[in-house]
Amino acid sequence: MRFSGKVAIITGGARGIGRACAERFLSEGAQVAIADVDVDQLVKTAAELGGPDRVLAVTTDVAQKDQVDRLVAQTVAAFGRLDVMVNNAGIAQVKDYLDITPEDFDRVLGINLKGVFLGIQAAARQMIAQGQGGVIVNMSSINSGLANPNLATYAISKAGINQATSTAAVAFAPHNIRVCGVGPGTIATEMIEGAFTKRAGGNDIILSRTPIGRLGRPEEIASVVAFLASDDASYFTGETIYPDGGRRILNYTVPVKG
Repeated sequence: MRFSGKVAIITGGARGIGRACAERFLSEGAQVAIADVDVDQLVKTAAELGGPDRVLAVTTDVAQKDQVDRLVAQTVAAFGRLDVMVNNAGIAQVKDYLDITPEDFDRVLGINLKGVFLGIQAAARQMIAQGQGGVIVNMSSINSGLANPNLATYAISKAGINQATSTAAVAFAPHNIRVCGVGPGTIATEMIEGAFTKRAGGNDIILSRTPIGRLGRPEEIASVVAFLASDDASYFTGETIYPDGGRRILNYTVPVKG
């Protein structure tokens, strides 16, 4: 029970990796606030995860500072403190580079990058006020360092998250606040299924560049997030870890039997 007596916020917590993170923290004793823009799914997930003494659902658009600040305030009002902030909310857009509009760019960067930045600020302010340190974990991606032009806005936002992580780590180290990142490979979530695997040949393309030969599972990412948020990772800060089935180290494609 590494998180007994601890309180965690997870954005994008209604489904996928966010939900898996919530389940992991709850299983290890934490009280958890989950935030999402999908109100119906958020309420459903919260009800499935536990009662109001353990789980709080807060409708939140992470691109809006007032809503992020409200998320932290409501969490503290409900559970008394904040120890872990998981900035997980994000969207992906598959689009030809020259077809990306300024509106597309602003939307993806607003949620993925600005949302993380606002989450870092809000969490750090609360943790500093508490005076007991804390941990902030930001959800990056292998695409932060890989050039996939069909995912340009997503990749740009995730590269920015890596710098948000490293700069915040230095800024808040004097306050005993650690800031780390997790950069998943291709994980079996609704986002991936909608954007990639349902496209013709999409699954073969993904597996051809993943040496371990399968998609990752949300709970595998949650285990890395929980490790970084725990005292087991007490000497980690400013680093982004990549659970990706070997994809980042691959310099060729492996054959896939269809």
